[in-house]
Amino acid sequence: MLKIWGRRNSFNVQKVMWLVGELGIVHEHIPAGGDFGGLDRPEFLALNPHGRVPVIDDAGTIVWESHTILRYLAARFGTAGFWPDDAGERSLFERWMDWSQTALQPAFLTDVFWGFYRTPETQRDWPRIRRGIEDCSAYFRLLDHWLEGRRHMLGDDLSLADIAVGTTLYRYFNLDISRPEIPYVRAWYERLEARAPYRDHVMIPFDDLRGRLAF
Repeated sequence: MLKIWGRRNSFNVQKVMWLVGELGIVHEHIPAGGDFGGLDRPEFLALNPHGRVPVIDDAGTIVWESHTILRYLAARFGTAGFWPDDAGERSLFERWMDWSQTALQPAFLTDVFWGFYRTPETQRDWPRIRRGIEDCSAYFRLLDHWLEGRRHMLGDDLSLADIAVGTTLYRYFNLDISRPEIPYVRAWYERLEARAPYRDHVMIPFDDLRGRLAF
């Protein structure tokens, strides 16, 4: 049985759990990190020397780093829609996965979610937060243009591009920040909300993280 270490309100763990839900993979979730602790224990560091979640164990195959886990699970358990044989087809979603990790996620998760929501008000770096909000607005306008005429990131069906990018939407639309008019992104978000795995693994309240830089 697949084992997954992490806490349910961890952004990167949510990506993995969402895909696990979509693929219907039988698994055991092992709470780790945050209030659960355990990341500095020798037995966990033997799994991931960086002491971070998520980590999976698939019958002895240990994988860490969220996007690497997504690729592994799609290749191991996914259908052709999630992991096509053709390298060119795979590159369609891998581009968006890399863009999400190197552009959107730093702007939103680091500068906005951590910088604004998770930082106590007296410690906030407002120039950095405003820059992050502006960057997010630009990225989501780009996505809005891309999604015009598409139900999901690459067309009619869900793909790893949706998993990587779409995990941001629940938090982005539920923060008290300015956002541009992005009707196609909102329509995409509504379609994701209708999916049980998205509701179960991404739409998790995060009030306990407000003003909390560390656990």
